[in-house]
Parts: sequence; structure tokens; C-alpha cells
Amino acid sequence: MKLLSDLGKACSEYQDKALRNLNCKTIQCDEIWSFVYSKEKNTTEENRNAVGAGDIWTWTAIDPETKLVPSWHVGGRDAGSAWFFMHDLSSRLSNRVQLTTDGHKAYLEAVENAFGTEIDYAMLVKMYGEDPSNEKRYSPAEYIGTKLKTISGTPDPIMASTSIIERNNLTMRMSMRRFTRLTNAFSKKLENHVHAISLHFMHYNFCRIHKSLRVTPAMEAGITDHIWEISELLDLLEN
Repeated sequence: MKLLSDLGKACSEYQDKALRNLNCKTIQCDEIWSFVYSKEKNTTEENRNAVGAGDIWTWTAIDPETKLVPSWHVGGRDAGSAWFFMHDLSSRLSNRVQLTTDGHKAYLEAVENAFGTEIDYAMLVKMYGEDPSNEKRYSPAEYIGTKLKTISGTPDPIMASTSIIERNNLTMRMSMRRFTRLTNAFSKKLENHVHAISLHFMHYNFCRIHKSLRVTPAMEAGITDHIWEISELLDLLEN
């Protein structure tokens, strides 16, 4: 656990410095659910204060072209987390981008506050039918379509999508056991949850060859010129 803590901090600090002045053209954002120590309904106030227990959300952004994840934030699914996430994302971009999010209302004020009018922003609102009468616990409501809303600027409808970031959610769940919906490998402390996510994105961005790109996202984005070895990650502990 000490290795996870130390390396997680080192990966977070390195990416905070390296993922700057990015010339992305489009960005997709989403939030993914997990929990720490216990699910929200089983969380006591004592555990919430002691270990940050309860439902937790990871806000993520991805460049669909390079598959780079330039920004993420761990917190609630509220306006405060949206504000912090969007300001962090905007600080890493060097030019105007087209942004697409889902219909979560917290994005509206956060995007306007972070980018002002210097963004082409579309919101993709998914529409669902009634919940299925059986297996309500595991079966989602029937998906019946999407509605595209232009929020700011002139976003290209063809480029307005959240499919890549939603696929990235699957990568997170497959790569980090603590994100599995039904699991006994959940995070026991919030800080360790954050460290694991930082380590995951360091490996994803710098070490893992993306199947469609044949290189890592960091290479495709011009941040590094080679595939990082695990030994290079460990070298971050000495810096």
C-alpha cells in the first residue's frame, strides 16, 4: 500500500506538469461511479468523516483523436466538482476546442465559468423509456435516442459524441478492479482510490499501446517519443 501511495502521488505530480499546452481539437467528458469503503446507503457519518466513505465519482476527459486522457477529478457528482474539473481541463488546453458532455446540468455553469465563450460546446442528452418491469436492479431503462443541444459557439454535429469517453469508462472498469459494480475489491480509503486512478492513467497514457493507434496516447499527442516501461514509472519515485 505504501508503494501505491508513493507511486500514485508521483504519477499525479508528473502528469500535472506534463499534460499542459495540449492542442486538442475535440474533447469528450463523462463521470463514472464507484464507491469507497461502503455504498452510500450503507455509509455512516463516522465512516464518511474517517475514510471518505460512500459513493464517489471520477470525472474524466478524453481527446478522441489521440485517445489521451488529459484531465480527471475525483469527487461528488455536484457543481463544485464540475467547476474544479472544468477549470483544470481548460488550464491544460492551448487552443479553442469542441466539447461534448452528457446532459448532466452541473456542466452548464462549470463550462461557462471555465471557458467563457472560447469554446464550441454541445450537450448530448440521452433519452430513455420506462424502467423494465423485471430485473430492475440490473437492467437499465430502454434507450430510445439522443437529443443534441448547442450550448455555446458552433459545434459540429458530426463531431458531437460521447462514445469514446464511454468506451474509456469500460477500460477503467476492466483495468481497475475497484471500479467493478459488484466487487469485494473496492477502495477502503479515498486517498488510495485517488492514487490508484493516478497510476492507472499514467499507465494508460504513457505505457499502454492503444490498439487502433499502435502507439500510446502520450506518443500520439506528442508528449513523449517512446513507450514507457514500468521501470520508468518506478523511476518517478526518485525524482
